[in-house]
Amino acid sequence: MPTGKTQRVAIAGLGPIGLAVARALDAGISGLTLAAVAVGDPGKPRPELERLTRKPPILPLPELAAAADLVIECAPAAHLRAIVEPFVTQGKTALVLSCGALLDNWALVEVATKNGGQIAVPTGALIGLDAVTAAAEGVIHSVRMVTRKPPAGLAGAPYVTANKIDLAGLRAATKIFEGSAREGARGFPANVNVAAALSLAGIGPDRTTLEIWADPDATRNMHRIEVEADSASFSMQIANVPSENPKTGRITALSVIAYLRKMNAPLRVGT
Repeated sequence: MPTGKTQRVAIAGLGPIGLAVARALDAGISGLTLAAVAVGDPGKPRPELERLTRKPPILPLPELAAAADLVIECAPAAHLRAIVEPFVTQGKTALVLSCGALLDNWALVEVATKNGGQIAVPTGALIGLDAVTAAAEGVIHSVRMVTRKPPAGLAGAPYVTANKIDLAGLRAATKIFEGSAREGARGFPANVNVAAALSLAGIGPDRTTLEIWADPDATRNMHRIEVEADSASFSMQIANVPSENPKTGRITALSVIAYLRKMNAPLRVGT
């Protein structure tokens, strides 16, 4: 419910997602104001910030929690704990996009519980999380996800490097991974946060199964999920247009913006 108080928002990371959210906040979202940002290289010129109506200060990660009520984590997964922990320790909110890393930093949920903070995971690039969340109130028997991406969208993933997979040499769609969502999140920390979000909405990261395909003919990041539950059986598919970063779909930033608009909206649609 709206509180009448303007909430201060910090953004950690100014890649395609963080910058899109910063622009939306600058244009105006009810009850919210962009208070600060954190970037990987503070000394780098940031002309994109100069174009904002109200340029936010660039702060080191440890100073964000003092400057804001809510942080949006849009940074590499390795920085998750440093971004989230100060906020939830102070009973504040952290909006997490690197939710694959959250699986290995579950103590952050315990910190949030102890201190009255909240970790929120937006829908991101996946479809149907509302349906999975609803089905989880009953009994879900199985959840399967198949991800298909252009090879460039999987380049540099630890699993690809460790297994010496030649993505550039692929001439046809190739399954390069099959396992649990937890294993997938560890092997592809920048690529399959959607699988981690799906697992958290449903039956957990160890029971959620994941396939990852590298497809040289694909032009979009495609995700298909299949759910068997006592309330319904359903399957859904989405084909996301990649952002400037081929690992991330454009809709991810829009999902964050939609979440922020819901926070103080008089009408909220969706679970």
